[in-house]
Amino acid sequence: MIIYATAKKSIVFILLSFVSAQLLAQQARLQPYAPNAAEVADAYQLSLKMDTTLRNIPTNNDIIPFWKKDGTAFWYKKNLPDRTWEYYYVDAATGKRQAAFDHHKLAQNLEKVTGKKQNPLKIQLAELYFADQGNTAKLKIQDKWYELNLGDYTLADIKDTTIYRYNAKRPLQQRRSRWQGNRQSKKSPDGKSEILIRGGNLFVIDLATKAETQLSTDGNADKPYGEFAWSPDGKNIVAYKIDPKEIKKVYYVLSSVPGTTRGELKSREYAQPGDDFTAYQPYVFNVSKKTAIKVDADPIDFFGAPELHWRGNSSRYYTYEKVDRGHQRFRVIEVDVLTGKTKNIIDEKTKTFIYENRIYTRYLPKTNEILWTSEQDGWQHLYLVNVLTGKQQLITKGNYVVRDIDSIDIVKRQVWFRANGMHADEDPYFIHYYRIGFDGKGLVNLTPEKGNHNLSFSPDRKYYIDTYSQVNVPPVSELRLTASTKKLSEIEHGKTDAYLATGVKLPEVFVAKGRDGKTDIWGIVCLPSKMDPNKTYPVIENIYAGPHDSFVPKSFLPASEMQSIAELGFIVVQIDGMGTANRSKAFHDVCWKNIADSGFPDRILWMKAMAVKYPNADISRVGIYGTSAGGQSSTGALLSHPEFYKAAVSACGCHDNRIDKQWWNEQWMGYPVGPHYGEQSNITNAGKLQGNLFLIVGEADENVPPESTYRLADALIKANKNFDILSIPGMGHSDGGVYGRRRKRDFFVKHLLNAEPPNPNISK
Repeated sequence: MIIYATAKKSIVFILLSFVSAQLLAQQARLQPYAPNAAEVADAYQLSLKMDTTLRNIPTNNDIIPFWKKDGTAFWYKKNLPDRTWEYYYVDAATGKRQAAFDHHKLAQNLEKVTGKKQNPLKIQLAELYFADQGNTAKLKIQDKWYELNLGDYTLADIKDTTIYRYNAKRPLQQRRSRWQGNRQSKKSPDGKSEILIRGGNLFVIDLATKAETQLSTDGNADKPYGEFAWSPDGKNIVAYKIDPKEIKKVYYVLSSVPGTTRGELKSREYAQPGDDFTAYQPYVFNVSKKTAIKVDADPIDFFGAPELHWRGNSSRYYTYEKVDRGHQRFRVIEVDVLTGKTKNIIDEKTKTFIYENRIYTRYLPKTNEILWTSEQDGWQHLYLVNVLTGKQQLITKGNYVVRDIDSIDIVKRQVWFRANGMHADEDPYFIHYYRIGFDGKGLVNLTPEKGNHNLSFSPDRKYYIDTYSQVNVPPVSELRLTASTKKLSEIEHGKTDAYLATGVKLPEVFVAKGRDGKTDIWGIVCLPSKMDPNKTYPVIENIYAGPHDSFVPKSFLPASEMQSIAELGFIVVQIDGMGTANRSKAFHDVCWKNIADSGFPDRILWMKAMAVKYPNADISRVGIYGTSAGGQSSTGALLSHPEFYKAAVSACGCHDNRIDKQWWNEQWMGYPVGPHYGEQSNITNAGKLQGNLFLIVGEADENVPPESTYRLADALIKANKNFDILSIPGMGHSDGGVYGRRRKRDFFVKHLLNAEPPNPNISK
């Protein structure tokens, strides 16, 4: 946890006092919004109508291009109002955009050959491919293939259904998850031998003679050898002596399975914090010499057997990654297969945590280098590591976050990556795309316009499409040249007219200082479309404070559940407080062994500052809702900050980090499981409940065990606390679905507006 100096606390106290005085002065003349039954009923109708209307207006936040194999053109599907669409064709060299075909002519001829009525703006094409110079196209409609002559629009059955497939959204080089582990191959590189595990021991079989060579003798059923890999020259085998640990199970009962009269018990493996893990001790076996060398390294007791990376063309040295349990040490370890000796190529340690899932390692065997990301200088940056010497060279530098590596050009020695926070004049969470030399020189911003970007390349990477927007600024899609980033044409440019015509108020971005008095905290505000300037409205926060990411939307968002709730007479907000990801290491470290913090000190300050700018916001009536980790936080708001939050809806919450999944909770709460786990548990603190709480849980939740919510309910009952609970038969990890969301709205209307929601049990 970050400890803040007394001077900083004084600044925050003065700021709070100033904000409170301003707020009281502004709100003195306003009256609370207190709707009667008819007004509540009208608000529900408006919310439903507005939500439907908005969702029928297309955003086109993302264009999915389908490229020709030669990269000279692409086509895409453009969404139109009322769930209709058209197809467009773009010549890449000129940037010229035109209708991919005459939609009416195609619909007419499709009716003739299929015998089914066709709407020109709803042609259902399962596949579309322009194979030549634009004279013909291959179409797949349902399970039938046709060739379309674009001169006379005749359709002919075809047998050759081969088309070029290219996913423009897929990164050029995919990152394998460490959870995938080692890639096993039984056959030797020359295909002449095969590995066999029998009785827990390692054998090699000559496939021609069927002769067997036993390489280990000390394995058994309890501690077998396994998870093997051949060296590239086939002379050695890396295998592990395994100390297996059974993963414990969790259970739930399906109460309402159709056609049954009894509940159905379900179980599955589910590791929780502190549980034992299978351990893997690496060995190197020489096939011809029949020798075994125990690798000079501790067993791998976290994750599984790792993927191996061999040095250049060598079969003598390989590296593997090791994450220590507790996430405070990460290593890339090199092994000499002739001696079993090891050395650390990368050895990173921290007093808080290393965000394991954000470590990117790309191995460059031809040059004996590794591209690696680390937060060792306080921000997530790229490093080039020499495998032979261990020397590290910083590639990117500054107060910004490298989010991902897209691709690596070994010839030009360039890395292509995504990052956020490089531009001081915009939202630090906006994602941009860049390329830079391995030497840290020649940085090029591929996405220069202000906004949150989504980029895709042509197959030859000569062109790219950049789509960008902001939460209240509609998307623009541009075709650009990769070499120079020159804009060739604007493919699409969204407008707000259709949205504003409905009366909706687009979300507004608001920024305020956090608990330290200097860090910017970003969030959005959703206002009711019929807000009376002379009234104040309760504030509801949509919370998700999971440390694994940031969560406030950054792309165009005219329709959302937040806006739907706002239409009932609320001001709905979403905020990324300290402890979430995608900012500095110090910003993120607030969550360390401190998930219960949930960024509340920043959130409360943000809402108090927001209420000064928006005097219609009544922060004496604040509600909060969230799902999963957000369910944990929303309940925690009433337990730890009852002076500010008055009502909470918590769906499938992780109410005790000891009950939830091991890999997520140990990442942020640490290992071993200490007393801080229990001290921060909502279950432990249930007796502190003030305000109104509504719990929602699906009985079939396979993400967060349902007993997390039921144990909280048990603790609340034992503490003699009033609360509401909704258990939904058969539902998994969810906010309750349509029914749960309706009940959530009803709860806030009742407890924050002091009004009665429409009763569906009363016939109209």
